[in-house]
Amino acid sequence: MSEMERTLTIVKPDSVRGNVANEVLGFFERAGLRIVALKMVWLSKEQAEGFYVVHKERPFYSSLCEFMSSGPSIVAVLEGDDAIARVRTIMGATNPADALAGTIRRKLASSIQENAVHGSDSPASAEYEIGFFFSKSEIIQTERKQ
Repeated sequence: MSEMERTLTIVKPDSVRGNVANEVLGFFERAGLRIVALKMVWLSKEQAEGFYVVHKERPFYSSLCEFMSSGPSIVAVLEGDDAIARVRTIMGATNPADALAGTIRRKLASSIQENAVHGSDSPASAEYEIGFFFSKSEIIQTERKQ
């Protein structure tokens, strides 16, 4: 049985620079996921460090934060059945060379770091990441109360 979930995706600076942001978001929409919040942001280095703090001890942390603050990104909340797992499948492996054909990263990413898109990896990270970028009032409720 599937469960309605929300997850965060980031169309990373390389995708925005390459004018493929709509293509990235289209992968998710064609898969039946709904965009319930969307905005463009340009993270400061400090904001990127805060967002990726879970990776602080990893060797790629500094270059990741540098890249994520190098230009605008588009952040979106996606909603749908099993959204977290589905988004991760649609994105493909972190390393585009390992990503399956038909995935975002196989088609649009250029490297393990400039890999086009981010997606939350668990319900806990989805909750944290959505709250990092969006207030409750910025997220559309799909079932509107009259």
